[in-house]
Amino acid sequence: MSDHSKDIQDLNQVLSVISEKVPKLITELLGTIYSEEAGAQMGKAVGKFYQELVSSGIPEQEALKMAKDYMNTLRSVTSTFGNQHD
Repeated sequence: MSDHSKDIQDLNQVLSVISEKVPKLITELLGTIYSEEAGAQMGKAVGKFYQELVSSGIPEQEALKMAKDYMNTLRSVTSTFGNQHD
């Protein structure tokens, strides 16, 4: 068997594994991102972020705006990831 034929065979094996494993991995990742637990963790993260800002002396209204921006950024990241799967 020539090196070229061996390379093609190896590539076919790699692509076969990728086509089998990657869709399942993406589905599992999306399930993790959009789960009830993920939502609860996001809520806790945003709440803690807000608390830290206020305790650091940031005025409450400014801290609230920053926390909303933080939450929107988190949602945007997860949404972007989810849209890449579609």
